[in-house]
Amino acid sequence: MSDYYLFGTGGCHLCEQAEQLLGQSANLIRYEKKDIADNDDWLDRYAVRIPVLLHRPSGAELSWPFDNAALQRFIAKHRW
Repeated sequence: MSDYYLFGTGGCHLCEQAEQLLGQSANLIRYEKKDIADNDDWLDRYAVRIPVLLHRPSGAELSWPFDNAALQRFIAKHRW
């Protein structure tokens, strides 16, 4: 199981951009994609904020919009 979830949904071009950022070598983390349409609580919580990267152990969230620098800071802050 991964320490990170990326919340999004199908057809979300912003979610695709977030995945591209996460795929860059400086940002390599293991994460699981979660479709907010699969869970009513996720849909209520994240519908207008996706994509959202959740660090599961701390509960910290990084909501869109974020750039590479913000993503790197978030990851560095939440590495164990």
